[in-house]
Amino acid sequence: MGTSLSELEARREQLKLQLSGLGDLRPGSLVERYRKCGKPNCHCALPDEPGHGPSWSLTHGVKGKTATKIIPKAFVPQTREHIAEYQRLRHLTNDLVEVNEKICDARIGSGETEGDLKKRIARRGTGSRRRR
Repeated sequence: MGTSLSELEARREQLKLQLSGLGDLRPGSLVERYRKCGKPNCHCALPDEPGHGPSWSLTHGVKGKTATKIIPKAFVPQTREHIAEYQRLRHLTNDLVEVNEKICDARIGSGETEGDLKKRIARRGTGSRRRR
């Protein structure tokens, strides 16, 4: 296996600590958009002209549909940070699930039952109280 049960448990605690330190987050993609207004005399009607903009939209899936929210230009950097923090959440939760699967497999491999685990944790708790 390569990693001991105690190392896996320590890694799980480390991931939980990192999860508790997450800041504001939101899912989605930030899209820079330009649009043409349709007025024939406007600068946006000229060839090779990108149009009016940029305007910023945040898109993400909600119940099988794409939801779009307009983000004011002043909030674009903050929104990028929120999206990055959401990606961090996704990575941390994936890592946490992976570590927990390894912990479960290691316990099965060692024959440790849920009752054995509870007893081991209880012994740790009583041992720390005696030292005080």
